[in-house]
Amino acid sequence: MSAAPLRLLVDIGHPAHVHLFRNAMRIWLDRGHHVVITIRDKDLTARLLDLYGFSYTVASTARRGTSGLALELLEHDWNVLQVARCNKSQLLLGTSVSITHAARLLKGARSIVFNEDDANVARTFTRLAYPLAHAIVTPACLNENHGSKHIKYDGYQKLAYLHPNVFTPNPEMLSRLGVRIGERYFLIRLVSLQAAHDKGQNGLDPASRRRLVQMLSKHGRVFITSEFPLPEEFEPYRMAISPTDIHDILYYATLFIGDSQSMTVEAAVLGTPAIRCNTFAGRISVLQELEHKYGLTYSFLPAQEELMFARIQELLNKANLREEWQQKRARMLADKIDVTAWMVDFVERYAENLLERRL
Repeated sequence: MSAAPLRLLVDIGHPAHVHLFRNAMRIWLDRGHHVVITIRDKDLTARLLDLYGFSYTVASTARRGTSGLALELLEHDWNVLQVARCNKSQLLLGTSVSITHAARLLKGARSIVFNEDDANVARTFTRLAYPLAHAIVTPACLNENHGSKHIKYDGYQKLAYLHPNVFTPNPEMLSRLGVRIGERYFLIRLVSLQAAHDKGQNGLDPASRRRLVQMLSKHGRVFITSEFPLPEEFEPYRMAISPTDIHDILYYATLFIGDSQSMTVEAAVLGTPAIRCNTFAGRISVLQELEHKYGLTYSFLPAQEELMFARIQELLNKANLREEWQQKRARMLADKIDVTAWMVDFVERYAENLLERRL
């Protein structure tokens, strides 16, 4: 632990980043460090922080379009800078462009950018954030080199909240879905693909969604979670639970199918067989490793629909599917670290080295 309390700012731009930092933030707070949170108000970000009991400042509200995003970045930069200045923040953390700008304008402050997207996928983000970042932190499986400030770790961001050291699935959550322990059920995740790095991308089309529901309904209950309004025919399948319970539901699911990168990784690291269909297939290093090294997930382009349905049928026919995937998960976990424990230690050591250089 750092000898003196640290003054940290965590900038959160996406609901997934609430999960990435929430366990570390609790540890830092318990150790007496000063932690402030700024957010981009998008989707469930604010609600998740409320449910987990964190206070925060809204630095910007999500906008769309090139001009809207540019204006939002200026607004977010300014508000992050003001919060950091008022709180005398020493280290600014996040998957964030704004922390790199703010830290350069604050005497003695440093920014640490955490990212697990490949630079050639999240091009706009990396071009804006990486040059000004003081440190860049990514999983080791990203085949990239960003110089001496690039720090790699043997893990995935999702293991900051789904590693067995910090996550124990609760079977009681199944009763909220009306399913029994051991009962087959399937989780479908549909995303809007409206983020800046999703431009021009697509996933499951309406016909594929309909076919999926029809196919899976013959084998168990089907639940859908969606970023956009569902057609009336799918409303009976909508899953209505607290967002803090989703990982328990995901852990016990028989199969996960969707066009979401994040939930596919989450399912894979939990040992739930995961099928992903979108135009990012074959391009995401974290998912490529989980698929080709550990066999925990499968990816398909929308044009490969028939191959996808054949793979789903193959998995449905397996008698020992859950046991097989939990063995694969164990092999993956043996290679990976507790990311929260590593993150807490890394930030505190980084701060100590920074303070020593100032003496």
